[in-house]
This record gives sequence, C-alpha cells and structure tokens, in this order.
Amino acid sequence: MRTGDITQDAVLRAIAEYDRLGRTRFLEDYGYGESVSYVLVHRGVQYDSKAIAGVAHKWSQGRALRASEFSGGKDHAVAWLKAAGFEVKSVKDPDWARDEVILACRLVRDNGWRGLNADDQRVIELSGLLRMMPLHAKSTRTEKFRNPNGVARKTADIATRHPDYQGKPTNDGVVDIEVLNDFLARPEEMAAAARLIEKGITTGGFQDLPPETAGGEEDDYSAPEGRLLVRQHLNRERNRTLRKKKITAVLSKGGRLACEACGFDFEEVYGERGDGYIECHHVVPLHEAGEGRTKLSDLALICANCHRMIHRRAPWPTPGELHGLIEARRTGNIPLPEQRGGTSRPGTSSPGTPRP
Repeated sequence: MRTGDITQDAVLRAIAEYDRLGRTRFLEDYGYGESVSYVLVHRGVQYDSKAIAGVAHKWSQGRALRASEFSGGKDHAVAWLKAAGFEVKSVKDPDWARDEVILACRLVRDNGWRGLNADDQRVIELSGLLRMMPLHAKSTRTEKFRNPNGVARKTADIATRHPDYQGKPTNDGVVDIEVLNDFLARPEEMAAAARLIEKGITTGGFQDLPPETAGGEEDDYSAPEGRLLVRQHLNRERNRTLRKKKITAVLSKGGRLACEACGFDFEEVYGERGDGYIECHHVVPLHEAGEGRTKLSDLALICANCHRMIHRRAPWPTPGELHGLIEARRTGNIPLPEQRGGTSRPGTSSPGTPRP
C-alpha cells in the first residue's frame, strides 16, 4: 500500500460516504475520533480531515488506513488532502511564536508589568499587528486568530509570571517565561528588538524574506530576539553580491580567505575546489541591525563550522570571542562556564585573522 497516495476522486467518494452515513457512524465504523486540529472544507462543509484521508485509501488502494497508521497533521493527512486539491484549515490557532510574545511582553512592560483589557486601544493595535506578522500561514489560523481577547489573555499570562506578582500564575507558557526573563535581563536590547520587529511588519520589510522551511537551517539557530530578525540576519549573510565584495576587498589588501575564528583556509585544505570559498557572518547584533544598509565592515569571513557554532546558542559570540574559546581549548586553558561565549556583545571588533 502506498500510504498517502490518494486521488481527488477517492477523497470525494469518502466525503460522499461520510454524508450518507453521518458523522457519528462514519467515525465509529472506521475507528476514528473527531478532528481536534484540522478539518477538510468542501463546498462550505467541514469534515474530519484525518478520517476522510484514511478512508480515501479504501477507494484508491483497496483498504482504509487505521487511525494508528498515520497522523492527522501537516506531515500526513493535511499534506495528502492538499496535494489532492482540497482545502484544509486549522480548528485551533497556532501557539504563540517568540516574536509575538516579544511584542506582547513589551506592551506589558510599558504598562508597568500589568496585564491589559481587551478593549484597551493598545491591545487592539497589537492584535492588528500580530495578524499582519508573516509567521503563521493563513491555513493554520482560525477566525479568532490573535483577536483582542486572546492578546489580553497573553498579557495577563506574562504579567503573572513577573517576579513581583503575588498571585497565582495564569499560564505555564515556557516561551512567556523565557521572553520575560530576557526583558528583565536585557531590557534595552529586547525593547530595541521589539521596535525592529514592529517596523519590519508595518513597513513590509519581512515580506520579501525567503520562506522559512520546516526542519531547515534556522531550526539550529538560537536568538532571544525571535525568528524574523534571525531570518533577516541570514538573508543578509546570503547576499552573494555582498559576499563577493567582501572577498574582493580582503584579497585586494593582500589578505587571505581564512576563517577569522579558527583560521581554516578552504583552498589550503581542498586545493582548487576550495579556491575563493568562504562564508560571511553579519556581526552587527540583531537588536541593532534594523533595515539599514549593510557595510563590508559589518561582515566577517568565517568557515561553515564556526558559523554554525556562532549561531547555535545565544548570546552569539564574535569571531574574536570564538577564536579565544578555540585557543583556550587548544592550549588546555579552558574558561569557566560563565566565561564561555564571551562577555562583550556581538559586533565588537575581533583580533586579526588567526593563522591555523
């Protein structure tokens, strides 16, 4: 059986059987429960998407799938039904992303770390802003997506997690707590990040960014400032024109294309295959970068391994700080845990390119 290989006609026959038997009997006969995350929408009627996808296999391949054989989520039933040309929509809103919580947390901070009511104009404005944020696909949103009531509840969740709050917390959201702690530890930087996120949304600056892919490179990157600013950062680093100009500028001054953190030279190791290759890292901190023009001095030449290590965990070290950690490991002078990752902010100047 080719799991997931269902045709449009097979789905329509499953829908017809669903209509003939009725929802309760259809689900009972095939051993499915009610959909809790997604529904199939056909001619204005909603159907339990997982059950329809599973029963469609009977008409395509001779046997209906059991509920335990696949998921009703985006990787299985949703993807199969969409591939067959059908509309599938979420029946519950996606979890709040860090970027969204950052904007809500700034609002709570500006309100003296108190939650706000749904009829507060600031909540209404934030609701509109969140609806514009290019993080969640429209197919995953319900009609109540980030409405003022939901935004007000989120401000209450954050406010009740503040250390000075004396009552019982309203919610045990891990992201809420993490963002709140970031605001308490780095208030100016997080406020600046919130301003950049808001500006990117209102000006459309995030709309032209390459789409984020599930399981992609971004999943390995960690930054308190949220995913939109990380994507903007990565987009700058992948600018081929800037990278070429940076390489040309270094070579014209007699420099070599070696990693500024570990000294790795691609040509030296790989010969002709590595000639002219090196990655670029944008050293300006996320909360300062904004939409300004990127200067060549904002870029550092870095190897792929060191680039990954810089982005892997916040705070991001500069190439110079990572070089210091590498040298400490090489010499056996291992820094204490609180010293790892450097103490100066990303974007500070680094020492000259080290030799391997």
